[in-house]
Amino acid sequence: MMAQGHARVAGVDEVGRGPLAGPVVAAAVILNPQDIPKGLNDSKKLTARRRLALDADLRARSEFSIAEASVAEIDDLNILYASHLAMVRAVAALKPAPDYVLIDGNLIPKGLTVPARAVVRGDAKSVSIAAASILAKNWRDQLMVDLAQQHPGYGWETNAGYPSKQHREALQNLGVTPHHRRSFKPVHNILYQEKNVTP
Repeated sequence: MMAQGHARVAGVDEVGRGPLAGPVVAAAVILNPQDIPKGLNDSKKLTARRRLALDADLRARSEFSIAEASVAEIDDLNILYASHLAMVRAVAALKPAPDYVLIDGNLIPKGLTVPARAVVRGDAKSVSIAAASILAKNWRDQLMVDLAQQHPGYGWETNAGYPSKQHREALQNLGVTPHHRRSFKPVHNILYQEKNVTP
């Protein structure tokens, strides 16, 4: 990208499309070509410890922003559009704006005001997208740990809101919290059951 005259290229990725609870989170990262942390990779391929170390490195050595789309926005828009909204917000928060954006996936979000290219499996092909995946995942994981303290029993501190066995059982036994995505089938089904239970 640098060879094409783009000096400030941002990698963008999101995490949290699959969980039943919590926001979707996106990060946008502009790396310094002369000072790229070693070992950047798709966040899913890194240990939690390695992700945290790289997170600290990235915060110290790159330009970045992190943005969310809320559970209400996910339920209102659908998860794809909400994840795109989080990406657009992350890019918009970079000041000054990047010259070019690399988006993980096969779609460019509507609303981007910067030239962009979608990169399928970008977190494995682009170091800046990999960097974004690390920052977004650490941010969201910590958020779910914090929410787990307010809503114990769902196991969010370990499952990050994904539909693990513990999470599904807790949904049945403890019910739906304000942080659950009501448009997602397992949550919707429990609410529907509750509505149709006769006293």
